[in-house]
Amino acid sequence: ASDKKTVERFRNELTTARKIVQKNVCRMYDLNKEKGNYYITMEFISGQDLKGLIRQTGQLTVGKAVSIAKQICDGLAEAHSLGVVHRDLKPSNIMIDKEGNAKIMDFGIARSLAAKGITGAGVMIGTPEYMSPEQVEGKEVDQRSDLYSLGVILFEMVTGKVPFEGDTQFTIGMKHKGEIPKNPKELNTQIPDNFSRVILRCLEKEKEKRYQNAGEVCSELIRIETGIPTTERVAPKRKPMTSKEVTVTFSPKKVLIPALIVVALVIVAVAIWQLLPPKESALSPPEKHSIAVLPFEDLSLQKDQEHFCDGLADELINRLNKVESLRVPARSSSFYFKGKDLSPQEIGEKLKVDNILEGTLRKSGNRLRITISLINVADGYPIWSDQYQRDEEDIFDLQDKISLDIVDNLKVKLLGEEKAQLVRRTTHDPEAYDLYLRGRHFWNKRTEEGLKKAIDYFEQAIAKDPDYALAYVGLADSYNVLPWYSIFSFKQAIQKAREAAMKSLAIDDSIAEAHATLGFIKMYDFDWPGAESELNKAIELNPNYTTAHHWLAFYYLYQADFDKAIEEILIARELDPLSLIINTDIAQISNYARKYDLAIEGAQKAIELDPNRGDAYAFLGLAYYGKSMIEESFSAFEKSTDLDPRNQAYAAITAGLIFDQLGQSKRAQQVRDEFMRNSSRPAFPSFLWAVFHFSIGENDRGFEWLDKAYEERDPFLWYVKVDHNLDNVRSDPRYLDLIRKVGLD
Repeated sequence: ASDKKTVERFRNELTTARKIVQKNVCRMYDLNKEKGNYYITMEFISGQDLKGLIRQTGQLTVGKAVSIAKQICDGLAEAHSLGVVHRDLKPSNIMIDKEGNAKIMDFGIARSLAAKGITGAGVMIGTPEYMSPEQVEGKEVDQRSDLYSLGVILFEMVTGKVPFEGDTQFTIGMKHKGEIPKNPKELNTQIPDNFSRVILRCLEKEKEKRYQNAGEVCSELIRIETGIPTTERVAPKRKPMTSKEVTVTFSPKKVLIPALIVVALVIVAVAIWQLLPPKESALSPPEKHSIAVLPFEDLSLQKDQEHFCDGLADELINRLNKVESLRVPARSSSFYFKGKDLSPQEIGEKLKVDNILEGTLRKSGNRLRITISLINVADGYPIWSDQYQRDEEDIFDLQDKISLDIVDNLKVKLLGEEKAQLVRRTTHDPEAYDLYLRGRHFWNKRTEEGLKKAIDYFEQAIAKDPDYALAYVGLADSYNVLPWYSIFSFKQAIQKAREAAMKSLAIDDSIAEAHATLGFIKMYDFDWPGAESELNKAIELNPNYTTAHHWLAFYYLYQADFDKAIEEILIARELDPLSLIINTDIAQISNYARKYDLAIEGAQKAIELDPNRGDAYAFLGLAYYGKSMIEESFSAFEKSTDLDPRNQAYAAITAGLIFDQLGQSKRAQQVRDEFMRNSSRPAFPSFLWAVFHFSIGENDRGFEWLDKAYEERDPFLWYVKVDHNLDNVRSDPRYLDLIRKVGLD
């Protein structure tokens, strides 16, 4: 511990070991220091280690040995899938609890296969009796080294002896390298031949001749177990819900005296209560639990299940959001931590939640293996963890089971229809569901290429299941935003979005997402009452649906109802605190409301989340300009246009106004001329061209561009009532006529 490199090595390895969440692996937690001494905290297991059990019994029955070995294989499979090799697997590092459950302990010297070069070449780490030949030589090891150690443990469980013994570590090591082990059947004739073969294959000197992964060993053990008489098979018991049994001895005398004291205290308390003045009674609202669902980690060999991992987490977020007594941060906040190595405490602090749900998913062929861990943020310890194995076609039953288990372990009481909502399905076709998840995966990328791929996947999902309402919502959402990321026509896109949204509602009108999407579409139609109605309907169906609050905030903004707009966008941020777009839009809405301090706070939060967010710098520049912080405003707009040329319109407008204020009309004109030279249609929406011309006093040209914006159904026209640059033309009959046409009068 006096060697800083050693301490740092353990700290790094502990970070890796903490990722192993499996019922047959003892959880590792933290490396801490107290009065100069380092220590590791880990899960407490009540029982005895396997070494003590072997000493106690001499040798284990084949049934018991197979039962323990299968559990060790399951634990190793999980660790190996994360790239972690134990390197010191031995009976004293395997605990057997009172129910017969095996847990592998002490991944303290385990290391990631990717983290090479931490230990010098030729350094031997491990216990000689259980070391593989490659470990003895100090060579690089992989999971097959652990399988060799497993072979030694299997040998010892059924014979009571290790295969190689000696007076010194060197002697034992040389036997591992060059001596052929005895057939364990020579020491215990009760061992089946196929079990002996498994042990000896694990003990092959060349790792290429051993089993290549723990799953192969486990499959062999399962086959062996089927040949063992039923009476000799051993199955570990499930742990009871309570960890301790309580025995109570009843004594009337011991009970009577305390009972009389309690009665006396109650009488006194009642007397005091009657003397106190009466108070109005109020029912306290039930305490709200909070949980963040992190994106699942893909442990599949091909690493091709990211869409499934993200989709599973997304599905759980959507389901849990429908439980009234749960606060669940939305997708973009939970997914902010994807790929980031932060502790549960750090994540909990950022999201203001009490619990974290993390998990892994492995797909092999048609088989899914999902591991879940529910962690208490306060101490970093798991409240509950479990593993689920299903065929892919059982994914819906699996999601139902996981959702209900989470709520159960959070001790949340489901009200009314909440259980039905928690296990509700919108398709029964696993292939359609997989295509839908792929569509959402690309939709969330928010690029032209990603949106076009999303449209293709949603259409494939609909082809598989024509009654898949959520797939139609995904299709509508994709067309809704496609014109913002491409030159795709707004008119054409909105028509396709409308058709998909209406189809979704015709199938199922109780889906909040469909109503919110239709509300957004109705704003394109300038159907403001319809938009408000649909967005409020979405919130009525799911009060925790962030997007509905987000879009309703903009509805109120376009109506110039700034107080309600800010109220809704802040609700959206409470539901999704780390959303980049929501924090950016807090800045945007607050600028229009002339609440510049809130605009600056929102913009700075967005920039903290993504330093390359060009529009956040643009809104920051507008806020600084509103506070007459000229130098800061100019700097922010300069940064904005460097990051995203689409922000040149507002940058040119504001820079021109700044130079005008400073009495530098020549420089103001230069900025505007440069913008005119470098900007070309259709790079900028017609409305922004109108705003630019109004800002330099060319009102006739400005109204010409507004007319074009109306013909094109340019969505920027929604800002016509609130954009500051139109303040000087609001009494113009042409402006009043346009306001009436777009329904904002």
